[in-house]
Amino acid sequence: MNGTQVIKKATTDRAKIYYVMSKYWPLLVFLFVAVIGLFYVKWNPYYQKALVAASKHFIGTSIISGVAQVPPGPSWVVALDYTAVYFKSVWKAMILGLVMASLVEAILPRVWLQQLFGSSRYRSTALAGVAAIPSMMCTCCAAPIALSMRRQSVSAGASLAYWLGNPLLNPATLVFMGFVLSWKWVALRLVAGLVVVFGLAYVAGRLTGEASITNSVMKDRKPEPANGGLFVRWLRAFSRLALESLPIYLALVIILGAFRAWIFPLVNPQWADSLWVTACFAVAGALFIIPTAAEIPIVQTMMYFGLGAGPAAALLVTLPAVSLPSLLIVKSVFPTRVLVLVTAGVIVSGILSGLAATLLF
Repeated sequence: MNGTQVIKKATTDRAKIYYVMSKYWPLLVFLFVAVIGLFYVKWNPYYQKALVAASKHFIGTSIISGVAQVPPGPSWVVALDYTAVYFKSVWKAMILGLVMASLVEAILPRVWLQQLFGSSRYRSTALAGVAAIPSMMCTCCAAPIALSMRRQSVSAGASLAYWLGNPLLNPATLVFMGFVLSWKWVALRLVAGLVVVFGLAYVAGRLTGEASITNSVMKDRKPEPANGGLFVRWLRAFSRLALESLPIYLALVIILGAFRAWIFPLVNPQWADSLWVTACFAVAGALFIIPTAAEIPIVQTMMYFGLGAGPAAALLVTLPAVSLPSLLIVKSVFPTRVLVLVTAGVIVSGILSGLAATLLF
C-alpha cells in the first residue's frame, strides 16, 4: 500500500467514524451515562456485596424488623426511621433511574425505540425483558424508565417486561440469594421471574389492544422536532419526571414504613406454612416497598423465627416485583385493568411459588 492509498484509507475511516458518531450520538450518550451510572451505583457495589454474601452467607438485617421478630408498632418515629433507612439505600439508584428515564425522553429518537420495542408482538416484550437484566434496579427506580418508554411509544408489553424484569431477573440478587438462602430458592425465584417477565408482561400488554407497528410505517415516520438544546430537553424531562414521581413515592414510603407491623404481623410457627398465610404474605409483598435484594434478609430473619417455606417463597417473588408506589408512578401510562392484571398475576405467582416451596422444600 503506497502513501496515497494510506491517506485515502485514513480519510475513509475518519469519514465512517464521523458518520457513525453523527447518526448514533444519542445512543452513544445514553449508553455512556447508563454504563457509568450502573457501574457506580449497581455493578461494582454488588460485586463487593457478592463477596460478602459468599463468605458470610449474610447481606444485612431485615429492613422491616431489624433483628427482631416483629416490626415496631405504628408511629411517626417508626415511619421516619424506615424512610431514612430506605432512601439511604436507594437514593443513588433513584437518581440514576430518573436520569436514564429523562434521557429516554430527551435524546433517544422515538423511531429507534419503536423499531426495537414498539411492536405488540412477543419479540419486543422478550427484547425488553432481556434489556432489563443488566439494570438491576428495584421496582420504584425502574418505574420512571417504564413511564418514559411508554411516552416514547414503546409497547405496553415491552415496557412492562422492562419494569418487571429489573427486580425479578436481577442477577446480583440471585447470586446473593444462592449464598445466603440456598440455590434451590434461586431456582424457584428464577422460574417465577421468567414467567412474570416473559409471560405475564406479554399477556398484560395484549390487554391494551395496541396494534403492532409495522416496518413500513416505521420507515415512513419522521422524527419529531426537538424543542431546545439537549440540556434544556433533558432538564425539562428530568424535572417533570421528578415532580410526577417523588411526592407520591415519598408519601407512600412514609405510610408503608409506619404501618409495616400491621402488614407483616407476628406469625405463629405452628401455622406459619398454611395456605392463607402464604396468600396474605403474597398480597403484603406486592404492596410493600423495599430496596433491591432486601427481600433476602427479610426472609432470612422471618424464617429464623419460624416462618414456613410457603410464605417465604411468596415474599421472595412479590416483595421485589411490584409495590404500591411503583404502581402509582406508572398508572398514567397503563390502563387500570392492565395494572390490576399485573398485580394479581404477581400475587398468584407468589402463591404458586409458595405452594411449590411447601411441597419441594
